[in-house]
Amino acid sequence: MKNRKEEINSRRIFGIISHPDAGKTTLTEKLLLHGGAIREAGSVKARRNSKFATSDWMEIEKQRGISVTSSVMQFEYDNKRISIMDTPGHNDFGEDTYRILTSVDSAVMVIDGAKGIETQTKKLFKVCSMRGIPIFTFINKLDREAKDPFDLVQELEDVLGLPSTPVTWPIGSGLNFQGIYDLLKNEVHLYKAGQETETIKLDEDGVFSPILEEKLAGYNLQNLRDEVELLQGAGNEFDKALVDTGKLSPVFFGSALADFGVIPFLEHFLDMSPAPGKRKTTDGYVDPMDEEFSGFIFKIQANMNPAHRDRLAFFRICSGTFTRGMDVTLSRTGKTMRLSQATELMANDRENVETAIAGDIIGIYDTGNYQIGDTLHVSKEPLFFEPLPTFPPELFCLVTPKDTMKAKHFQKGVDQLAQEGAIQVYRNEYNEVVIGAVGQLQFEVFEYRLKNEYNAEVRMDHLDYSVARWVTNDLEDVKKVLDTRTMLVFDHFQRPIILFANDFTLTYFKEKHPEINLVEALDLTE
Repeated sequence: MKNRKEEINSRRIFGIISHPDAGKTTLTEKLLLHGGAIREAGSVKARRNSKFATSDWMEIEKQRGISVTSSVMQFEYDNKRISIMDTPGHNDFGEDTYRILTSVDSAVMVIDGAKGIETQTKKLFKVCSMRGIPIFTFINKLDREAKDPFDLVQELEDVLGLPSTPVTWPIGSGLNFQGIYDLLKNEVHLYKAGQETETIKLDEDGVFSPILEEKLAGYNLQNLRDEVELLQGAGNEFDKALVDTGKLSPVFFGSALADFGVIPFLEHFLDMSPAPGKRKTTDGYVDPMDEEFSGFIFKIQANMNPAHRDRLAFFRICSGTFTRGMDVTLSRTGKTMRLSQATELMANDRENVETAIAGDIIGIYDTGNYQIGDTLHVSKEPLFFEPLPTFPPELFCLVTPKDTMKAKHFQKGVDQLAQEGAIQVYRNEYNEVVIGAVGQLQFEVFEYRLKNEYNAEVRMDHLDYSVARWVTNDLEDVKKVLDTRTMLVFDHFQRPIILFANDFTLTYFKEKHPEINLVEALDLTE
């Protein structure tokens, strides 16, 4: 029986990040499969037999074969309790991913071996880097033709500025792919398509052991020996302190689709990755070993079960112990809330939970009381965790219901989807709904969900604005300086925002009206 400290130290919370189609969701599925959380991995490409990825629970995700919302999946492996955050790879849903990354203790970066580091990977890496999140790299699709492994490793340093240390190393790629060599365990895992992996434990001669001459093609063996010699002479040594601060990335090679190299990665990752650590607050830190319960909401999702019209707040426990029915304080309002029901999560499947500790993610049923970034705690003193990042939208639409008889459905849907943080919702002076998004796909998902979850079809008219700024001046003063290239809207706190056509219009406005104070972002928990 583990004591509380051992229980907390056995927790692992990590996010999986990548550019779209690098294999992130497939890797997630294989990890769940090995953790016994699912019986059969569903490829996001397999459509004919209607078998979909577990982490893609929303109907539109199944239709398109992409992740458009983050989901949480939990399983146990090797006495560790693991929570995976599967995040949207698509750039249009970057804000959801950024918020998810505030709740994790480490991140796994999936890279396509043929394409190397792509645009979205760079953006997500920056968020991890800003927060000092430890990053583990899985270079995927080695069963297809891939770039030279040294070039891929060098790319991490050249493009991301991230030094790396290979833990496993590929033996060929594509048609010549024969497996990986585990540099730390000194063993070779042989790859044969459609067959079980054969593992060879090597002696002190390592890759120069004669046993490999019977197992590997001559050119692959010679390359492996040359490359390992080079790695041992010139590669970065493993340094856990650097890994823990996000300054050195352990690198693994494999194929998620072929389920090869996944178990060596998982076992090393669980050994190297950090347990829950201290979380920053507005005036200090909270230690996971602290007795007093605290945590924060990093995501809200409506209609995970459309039949019940439910809302779930995703909650990261940072300290203390959750018990069902406990009373907590909602910091933003000072009100006492009773947590009468909570669930463990597996995409859209639930299981009621009676107790949970620091390092666990639970789902709290929400009737509209919570917002993203809210802190819940039991201490007598006020407590606020760091505000979650918010990003000004770049695309704007005027949204109206096609059927005025469905106005209530429309309004409810808009309000709930806004509370999820999936889109930014504003109103103009005529109380019309204006929505803002980072990318076009967000609009499509918004329209789809209003129709399918709230029975409200909408008309969406794109507006010619691409820049938003909050304004802190007196409203009457603001109205006097508006022109045809600007638009005044209000956020859900009734704070005024000016929309500008583009950066040039914004710059011109600032030069012409220096007395108007424009702010790029405000703390949305104010």
